[in-house]
Amino acid sequence: MSRPIAAKITGVAGYVPPRVVTNADLEKIVDTSDEWIRTRTGIRERHYADPGVGSSHLGTEAARQVLAETRTSPDEIEMIIVATVTPDMLFPATACLIQDRLGASQAWGFDLSGACSGFAYALTVGAQFVGAGSHKKVLVIGSDVMTSILDFRDRATCVLFGDGAGAVLLERSTSDAEGIIDFSHDIDGSGGCNLYMPAGGSLHPASAETVEKRMHYVHQEGQQVFKYAVRRQAELACQMLERNGLTSRDLAIVVPHQANLRIIRAMQERLGVDDSKVLVNIDRYGNTTGATIPLGLVDAVEQKRLRKGDLVLLVAVGAGYTAGSVLMRWAY
Repeated sequence: MSRPIAAKITGVAGYVPPRVVTNADLEKIVDTSDEWIRTRTGIRERHYADPGVGSSHLGTEAARQVLAETRTSPDEIEMIIVATVTPDMLFPATACLIQDRLGASQAWGFDLSGACSGFAYALTVGAQFVGAGSHKKVLVIGSDVMTSILDFRDRATCVLFGDGAGAVLLERSTSDAEGIIDFSHDIDGSGGCNLYMPAGGSLHPASAETVEKRMHYVHQEGQQVFKYAVRRQAELACQMLERNGLTSRDLAIVVPHQANLRIIRAMQERLGVDDSKVLVNIDRYGNTTGATIPLGLVDAVEQKRLRKGDLVLLVAVGAGYTAGSVLMRWAY
């Protein structure tokens, strides 16, 4: 087994905007159907942010909740890492906006762009600072307003996503019986052309032409992304257990990225675990990108599916391609 990282999650919270958009609602604006969406994705509804609400607003609400839950003062936070692909703006970083709203006067931080694997990456980065002893309390936030980059003329893509945020507090662990045990991350840039937003960066800055060509929206080759995610997410889950001398029987729960129910079930079948060991909430939230895993942890806690010392596996695949997994023992 790998040497544990001396960092643990001591609190988790999530926030989704109040507006719920069902498949029936989408039927009114997109050439689709509830049956088509449910059978292909597992999604029944998702939450949409109102105009003028950015990722920083959702992330701030999630952060406030986790601070309240852990009875942590904002000025105790030393670092804020925000996983997002929909920052309020290119700069300042979303982490700066959240730091200011929280009044976390002692914190520094930054944004991390890892798409749907972003939260797993950010959690790993934050854990290094805590585990090294340089930071006592780190906020890791996944927050995305995916509706801000959806093309509602693209019926295959626009139905997949929702808006939301989740946050965890990382603190130092003093026992091998709790905290982050191991992580495994990789990227495959050759797949970047299958899921991306063409414009808005330095290569294709915003212009009348890029807007007219609808280049500021998510572009996806669904079948290619699906095939990669099915294979890689299952591989990561199995490899993480194998290299730590564990089997699926040792797991209390797997919290996978919520992109598609069929991807989740394929991983589940490969692991050989039943439904009680897999967190699924895609039916209520859709794909919230950086927020799916922390929102899954929130549900696992609220449903009393996690106890202190339980073995938890997080796993995700996203645009880039990015992929990542984190293994931990639950700390509370």
